[in-house]
Amino acid sequence: MLHTGLQTALRVIYPPRCLACGGLVEQDNGLCPTCFTETPFITGLVCDLCGVPLPGASDREEHCDDCMAIGRPWARGRAPLLYDGVGRKLVLALKHGDRHEVVDPAADWMISALPSKPDPNTVVVPVPLHITRLLKRRYNQSALLAQAIATRLDLTYVPDALKRTRRTASLDGKSRDARFQELAEAIQCHPKRAHLIVDRPVLLVDDVMTSGATLAACALSAHKAQAREIYVMVLARVAKAA
Repeated sequence: MLHTGLQTALRVIYPPRCLACGGLVEQDNGLCPTCFTETPFITGLVCDLCGVPLPGASDREEHCDDCMAIGRPWARGRAPLLYDGVGRKLVLALKHGDRHEVVDPAADWMISALPSKPDPNTVVVPVPLHITRLLKRRYNQSALLAQAIATRLDLTYVPDALKRTRRTASLDGKSRDARFQELAEAIQCHPKRAHLIVDRPVLLVDDVMTSGATLAACALSAHKAQAREIYVMVLARVAKAA
């Protein structure tokens, strides 16, 4: 009774707020009806490799033009949101705003976007931050998402399976080729963790996919460590305007 009364008092003092606009909502870590309606959830036909929406409908696995042109060093990829509007706002709130309450609903959305249930032997691995960036930010948003996903799916979580061997420049504004060049050899498998992914499926987790250069660098490193298959999951996918 005391616990229930304390919860009620806290809700009066700190009522649940919409993750996007801050308006009052009925439950913690939720979106108000307006923001939910405006959230760019990805539905319908998507590229099987990067999760970007595709026009039309199909019963087969389809790939977008970018994935056919570049090739991807992973088997499948998905994202529940477009990096636009409310989707972009939520990603930035988590990434730069210390808004860790975004993690729980984000993890649920990401799991719902998976095309199939992962192999129970899958290892969940976040895209790493360079140590200098991690110290400045104090947390890795990709690791928070990866841990939440692993916990919900009862999968092995290895937060330091990959590491950045050098600090890369910001990729904002860079061309696709420049992004891939900047990430070349910048991410390696941690020598003391490599045995944890040998002959096991790996689910790479990040917050946003733009060109896919960072995920490609991670996937190549996991392949070198003899992972069985690589899958990628991001919270939001950058898509070209139609």
